[in-house]
Amino acid sequence: MPAQRQLQHRPPSVDMLMSTPEARALIAQHGRAATLQVVREFVNSWRISVNGKELAATELIAKEFHLQACLEHCRRHLDALAQPSLRPVFNLTGTVLHTNLGRAVLAPEAIAAAVAAMQGFSNLEFDVDDNTRGDRDSHIEGLLRELTGCEAATVVNNNAAAVLLTLAALAPRKEVIVSRGELIEIGGAFRIPDIMRRAGCRLIEVGTTNRTHLKDYEAAIGPGTALAMKVHTSNYVVQGFTASVSAQELASLCAARGVAVVEDLGSGTLVDLTRWGLPAEPTPQQSLAAGVGVVTFSGDKLLGGPQAGLIVGRKDLIARIKRHPLKRSLRCDKATLAALEATLRLYRDPDRLPDRLPTLRMLTRTPAQMLPLAQRLSPLLQSALEQALGIKASVSIQPCKSQMGAGSLPVDRLDSVCLAIAPASARTSSGTFCRRMAEALRGLPIPVIGRIDNGQVKLDVRCLDGLEVEERFAAQLAQWR
Repeated sequence: MPAQRQLQHRPPSVDMLMSTPEARALIAQHGRAATLQVVREFVNSWRISVNGKELAATELIAKEFHLQACLEHCRRHLDALAQPSLRPVFNLTGTVLHTNLGRAVLAPEAIAAAVAAMQGFSNLEFDVDDNTRGDRDSHIEGLLRELTGCEAATVVNNNAAAVLLTLAALAPRKEVIVSRGELIEIGGAFRIPDIMRRAGCRLIEVGTTNRTHLKDYEAAIGPGTALAMKVHTSNYVVQGFTASVSAQELASLCAARGVAVVEDLGSGTLVDLTRWGLPAEPTPQQSLAAGVGVVTFSGDKLLGGPQAGLIVGRKDLIARIKRHPLKRSLRCDKATLAALEATLRLYRDPDRLPDRLPTLRMLTRTPAQMLPLAQRLSPLLQSALEQALGIKASVSIQPCKSQMGAGSLPVDRLDSVCLAIAPASARTSSGTFCRRMAEALRGLPIPVIGRIDNGQVKLDVRCLDGLEVEERFAAQLAQWR
């Protein structure tokens, strides 16, 4: 091939490409180093594709280097790299407290408090009045004493950490008695026996899977016993021929034997949920009133706050927990503490809690309240699907069941409303249709996460909470078209 013909298909130098107006715009937006790397990678890839084998003249022409195509590719690649990995999604799964989708949505007051804490310096561990070093637990301890009736409190980064720290501090190299029916496993393979081993405790199992009696605990208490532990089985239910020991019964027995009782409530709530028609969940107040020495629970589940593990109880036991070396390793940062404090303050006014706490507001929505929302969105979704995907889909409004959370009361269901997307033609494979539809919904700028059920993609509208969220969802459908 003539030399002149070969030169036509060689790309310009990287320096020349970097000096173009388009490249300078990319440098201004993404920085020189990132732009240079992407340009070099494109040029090298083009050279490999052309020179990796002998090409016929027609194929070489198809491989001709195009300046604009190069720069457009680099722009798209840099834009993709600039997108954050952690980004918003629309949770239309029907699971309100969805672990994989971030659990509780924070209240505006909690978000504002976290932002304020991150924007500058704060009195995180400083006593302004005394001009001395402070304790970061002081920002939440007073509120927890007020709301739960505990003598003292501390907080770590999640409830698993709270359980680990409590056991490590109160029962090192000693026995902890637990009913076999409460040896739970939660998501991520968190198992009570494993946590006890890591904490340096010796697990003593009593009773059977379905039946445990007070005499089982009584027989197990010995010189090496440090604690008796109750674990709330919030993610499963054993039914039928069952028996269990209440916290009050166990606390009375252990108090007479000089043994403390620890209870892991898991999900944790500070209010009686039945007042809003929701299933009953045990509260820290009830456990402490029954004589339990230490109670642990989550901050980002039914409490509706940030991820945290709250530990409340007797002053002497909490003091031992706070002195343990693990406490520093597991402590919360200033943003978490600020958001948690703001969330706890909302509980001072329980009458207005459903209006101010997003988690409780979503859980208490009725089908009658959600139906108008589904009716507004149904035609928008129908039109968007047909125009964007070029396939015929049927969108209908159907009753469905939501759940509070996969690890928080997964057995109890809430009446809800969903948009059900199905193939318009009976000849269309429902499996292929649902996979394609779910993928298309996840591919939106703000991914829409629903669930596939009975040959349909179902979008539960329970978590489309508020006018602003609805408008963002509807605007995205309009752009999709």
